[in-house]
Amino acid sequence: MKESRKKTVLNKYQRVAIIHDWLTGMRGGEVVLEALLELFPQAELFTLLHIPGSCSDLIEKRPIHTSFIQKFPLKSKLYRHYLPFFPTAIEEFDFHGFDLVISSSHCVAKGVIVPPDVPHVSFVHSPMRYVWDMYRQYFPGKGLLQRFIIPFFANYLRTWDAASAPRVDDYVSNSAFVGRRIRRFYGRQATVVHPPCLEVGPTARDVPDPEGPQRQDFYLVLSALVPYKRIDLAVEAFNASGRKLIIAGKGPEEKKLKAMAKQNVEFLGHVDKAGIRSLYETSRGLLFPGVEDFGIVPVEAQAAGCPVIALGKGGALETVINGKTGVFFEDESAKSLNSAIEQREALRFKAADFARNASRFSKDAFHRGMLLSVERAQKSVGLKV
Repeated sequence: MKESRKKTVLNKYQRVAIIHDWLTGMRGGEVVLEALLELFPQAELFTLLHIPGSCSDLIEKRPIHTSFIQKFPLKSKLYRHYLPFFPTAIEEFDFHGFDLVISSSHCVAKGVIVPPDVPHVSFVHSPMRYVWDMYRQYFPGKGLLQRFIIPFFANYLRTWDAASAPRVDDYVSNSAFVGRRIRRFYGRQATVVHPPCLEVGPTARDVPDPEGPQRQDFYLVLSALVPYKRIDLAVEAFNASGRKLIIAGKGPEEKKLKAMAKQNVEFLGHVDKAGIRSLYETSRGLLFPGVEDFGIVPVEAQAAGCPVIALGKGGALETVINGKTGVFFEDESAKSLNSAIEQREALRFKAADFARNASRFSKDAFHRGMLLSVERAQKSVGLKV
């Protein structure tokens, strides 16, 4: 999109509302939110709840409107337990007087009620995984809670989520993988706009040599330590191979993973940005063993010349080029993962391939894609572009 046309689109919308499910920390969804706020510097921010100081200055300095969830007790720790109240809370916001509404949704944000002549664009990080396709993984077991109480609320949330799908004029998904889930669960088509993983697209000179002397003899996991990330698979594989594995990140699985890990597996806990960059630039490869909707970490790793060894499913298929910037393994097994690592050892990667691939995920590319979505939403509500 040309700069003059971009200014025309932006000048048309003086009052913009951006809705984000909750503001309790900085993760991938908040990276997208920051980019939206940069694109629309005049926007007001709406959210179910906000823990002051938990997000970046760019987010914290905006006018932030919260729902009645903000008044609930122990919200900073227990907000997920208030999930059944979220649909009602998100519908309470009033968007009369706004020219444009953009929702950044991984839970209920896309279900806001918008006046019929106001364009509503929804960037969907994922439909609610815990009530749709990953329901069984989130709620295993056969206890009283899992058999009777949780299914009742899950059914209510699925019904509301599907019923609120037509409230969006134009859907944007962070990957084709999520786009297929939007089509399955909402019956709507979504245009893919990848998240803004990088400030600018790198050149070959910006990318450290994937095979340079700075590469040390270890592999890396950078992740929240939660079950669906499948860090246990990486630990199992390295227990068997004896190679060195460094795990950076914290989470509820940490104690379990440490108990099963042998001495060649090292846990670093939380690592700051400078430390993460150093790990990317010195590692032999990043392991990405779970099924992700998209995954910002593999893109960051490739921008630092770090090959990615990923399960060949989900968003990784759209961010990693097999044999050029990483290697896929087919089965969720330690044997399959170790086989992929052996393939990585036999390959010689080139910085130019990493730069070319990573450049697709710049902030500028994200902004162009979102502005095109705004134009489609304008047409949907009968406004001239």
